Amino acid sequence: MKNDQKKTLNSDRRNFIRGSLAVGVGVATAAVMPGAVVAADADAPGQPPGQPKAQQGYRLTAHILEYYKSTAS
Repeated sequence: MKNDQKKTLNSDRRNFIRGSLAVGVGVATAAVMPGAVVAADADAPGQPPGQPKAQQGYRLTAHILEYYKSTAS
């Protein structure tokens, strides 16, 4: 194998490792960021400390119960 071919292989390997490292850092950053956003939301201004936040997310309401009944076979 010629020297220039070895250099090409080495640079290809290095580029692959650099790319893998960049992707890994990006994934790790994305995994950490939602926790930071939730922590910032917990200290929302205008809400007295120690007060529970209003319920958000899934709520079982009358129209949802009707939907569940309609899908039951």
